[in-house]
Amino acid sequence: MVQTPSPAKAPTSTTAAFVAALASYLIWGLVNPVFFKSLGDVGAVEIVAHRVVWTVVLVGIGVLATRGPAAVVAAVGNWRRLGILVVTTLLVTVNWTVFIWAVVNSRLVEASLGYFINPLVNVLLGVLFLNERLSRGRMLAVAIAAAGVGSLVVSYGTVPWVALSLALSFGFYALVRKKAAIDPVIGLLVETALLLPAALGYLLWLGGDGAFGHGWGESTLLVLAGPMTAVPLVLFMIGATRLTMTTLGLLQYVGPTGQLLLGVLVYGEAFTRSHAITFACIWVALAVFTADAVHSHRSSNRAAAAAE
Repeated sequence: MVQTPSPAKAPTSTTAAFVAALASYLIWGLVNPVFFKSLGDVGAVEIVAHRVVWTVVLVGIGVLATRGPAAVVAAVGNWRRLGILVVTTLLVTVNWTVFIWAVVNSRLVEASLGYFINPLVNVLLGVLFLNERLSRGRMLAVAIAAAGVGSLVVSYGTVPWVALSLALSFGFYALVRKKAAIDPVIGLLVETALLLPAALGYLLWLGGDGAFGHGWGESTLLVLAGPMTAVPLVLFMIGATRLTMTTLGLLQYVGPTGQLLLGVLVYGEAFTRSHAITFACIWVALAVFTADAVHSHRSSNRAAAAAE
């Protein structure tokens, strides 16, 4: 006899999924910046190289132990998919390098701006490349965000390249990665494996000038760059399997909020009037964007219910 799952267990599963997703964003927003900041004496490229090496080791062992080599072979056996992953590898390399450089060089506030505007960049990319229609609410949100970024450009006379690089690289990464249709963990393994020769080559070129091996503290932290990459992704996957897109969409603001608070309150980065105006515009834009997304989601649910 097949037993029907008890309804009382569902909230627990959903709660666990929420906690897992929240933990992933807290790691991305708070733990990772503190972690990379503690490696401030190590160059950003060297940190990325170690991140690649130890992610391949950790994720590779995990995938081979739980899914076997056949899962990896199947993932890379499709030439079209492999070509797509080459592109996403380049994009994630840019994203990781710029973010770590920003953290180490006290540009965490600008990095947080990049991740705040990323959802709006995703909307624009959807319109440009996927022929998605832009609702009035989302048009308004994009316009307000553009005004906020524009005000910062006018005030400082320079483009916030860190923020735009992070938003665009992550936006294009998500756009292209969708076409690969691959498990996120296996995808991460393939991407870092593609980077492995360059990472190892760079570390060998550094030789004795590199940070690794010159003290237990920094060497241990560099090895931990692997778990710091893989663990939040696994937690996010646990959350994504049970949570609605609306909930995940709201949780994604936890990361940049943590980065902003860290930058200003802990690391003493500047937060001027110009920053306040820009972030105020971004937050208003995100509020409009979120309200529009929730409204669209509810309308779709009502339409689906009426059709049944």
